Amino acid sequence: MATKKKKWFIKVRGSYLPNNTKGALTYIPFLAYLIFVLIVAFNDASTVATALLIIFPNFVCAGVVMNWMASNKS
Repeated sequence: MATKKKKWFIKVRGSYLPNNTKGALTYIPFLAYLIFVLIVAFNDASTVATALLIIFPNFVCAGVVMNWMASNKS
């Protein structure tokens, strides 16, 4: 009898939530990267517009990668 493959994420309203520890551990580097981008953006930017130009593309790219990974593992 074959065992059913456990899903790492479950789909909730167009987003994905971790379903087991592997899925939860996947979010740690993702969140660390987002925090790192915020720190770098606010330390290096001279204006708010410059900070947003640093933050926005990084957040979008990280979100797309995380969404792709979650959709493949669910």
